[in-house]
Amino acid sequence: MEECQSKLLLLGTETALESDVKLSLLMMRVKALTAEYHQWQKRSPELISTNPDVLLELGKEELQKVKNDLEMVLSTVQSKNKQLEEDLKREQQWHEEQEQILDTLTGIEEDTKIEVQQLPKTGLSARAFQELQNKMSKLRMYKEELLDALGEFLEEHFPLPERGTSAKKKNSSEEPAVELITLNEILEILIAKLMSTPHEPYVTIDDSFWPPYIELLLRYGIALRHPEDPNRMRLEAFHM
Repeated sequence: MEECQSKLLLLGTETALESDVKLSLLMMRVKALTAEYHQWQKRSPELISTNPDVLLELGKEELQKVKNDLEMVLSTVQSKNKQLEEDLKREQQWHEEQEQILDTLTGIEEDTKIEVQQLPKTGLSARAFQELQNKMSKLRMYKEELLDALGEFLEEHFPLPERGTSAKKKNSSEEPAVELITLNEILEILIAKLMSTPHEPYVTIDDSFWPPYIELLLRYGIALRHPEDPNRMRLEAFHM
């Protein structure tokens, strides 16, 4: 009430209100609050009961309410702390993995420098370099052949649903707004996510992922669903 009165006193120095109606309503509210304030001043506090047993029970009820509220706050804080600990553990694991990768790459770099220094500056180094290029070229070709064979196998045995039937939305005759992607494309997305961010390999499942493909990957252990978010999944780390 005092705050409302102070605001009204400051109205004289501030910009005028949008309308006289608003000022009138505020004045009426101040008068009502003032009358209520005087009434409360005239009243004396009334005891609920003089019976000590009744007062004891009321006190126990209030303490129980406070206890329940504090337990709820404690549970929330503990849950938050647990989540933070899991995040910290995951980040530490990722940091350790990055350090191990860095150490491995540093060792390879040092070994390569030593081998280069030990190679005679003759045609042998050029021949070794050419052999290495040939091996890399063969590996790239073999990789492409494997990917092509995998794509053909998946396209033949796990085709996308025909348009107008299972690709339609539920309870609707319209075509889906998002075009479905193939099982091969889903695997490529999962592999790329796992290799680029191994500390956070989960991919969000959107409308372009056909549900039977998702169930197939989960059922045969090729992919794993997020333990807390069913709309995310990751590729099983077979290389670990």
